[in-house]
Amino acid sequence: MHPVMLLPTGADTQTLRKALWHYRIGHRITDEADGQLLWVADPRQHDELRALVGRWERGEPLIVDNAHPPRSRSAHSIITILRQVPVTALMIGASLLVFALSGIFGDLLIVALTIVPVGISGGQLVYGSLAGTVMGGQLWRLLSPAFLHFGWMHLIFNLMWVWYFGRQIELRQGSKMMLLLLLVAGIGANVAQYVTGTVLFGGMSGVVYALLAHVWLMSRRAPQSGFFVPQMLVVFMLGWMVFTMTDIAGTVGFGNVANEAHLGGLLVGLATGWYYSSKRSKA
Repeated sequence: MHPVMLLPTGADTQTLRKALWHYRIGHRITDEADGQLLWVADPRQHDELRALVGRWERGEPLIVDNAHPPRSRSAHSIITILRQVPVTALMIGASLLVFALSGIFGDLLIVALTIVPVGISGGQLVYGSLAGTVMGGQLWRLLSPAFLHFGWMHLIFNLMWVWYFGRQIELRQGSKMMLLLLLVAGIGANVAQYVTGTVLFGGMSGVVYALLAHVWLMSRRAPQSGFFVPQMLVVFMLGWMVFTMTDIAGTVGFGNVANEAHLGGLLVGLATGWYYSSKRSKA
């Protein structure tokens, strides 16, 4: 959160807050000794927020009620949101595209994106080595399994959390930070899963757990940063990870989960969250 301006003590800010949320301007108002301090979550919305406050102070209408807003305005709003979080949007778009194409090309696409090349020899599956894959220049395979999903539920579950956590990170720490987390957590999670002897795996779950850990530590150790994650969501996500590591998960139909990828991603997120929250707390 970033402080913007002081509002008069005791002023009724209900109308202003309603307008700010209507225009998707994340904010907080805190009571201070000399007035009510208005904070903005995204500094890029600073001017838009000040303009609304000016209209509120002049008693002008803050929300124009259109019974039938034009479609172009809605489309413009969506485009604006996506432009603010290009890496998050690209992760979701690429995952959806790969999922759609896998329905057309089937195994041909899947084996092109597995962490090492996969083939058939003598009626059996044969795998290349990771070292040979990297030395052969197929570097994309280190990350590409993250974009593979093997069912609608798998896809929706992962992308929902990518959007929830990814937006927070990209809006508050920038696209470079989000891209760094994608690369480090994606590659780290995939390699962690590979070294256990698994080749046919995929999904964005490892990255999701990195984003979860990063946002959680930032919210706990640097609350002024504006990050937020419900504590019960953290408990659920960690509980789910532990559950899928047990034999019980397999008996109820949740076998073949990339547990090592989850753990690898979580460790990456804890490391980055600790590092950047420490920098914030010292600032």
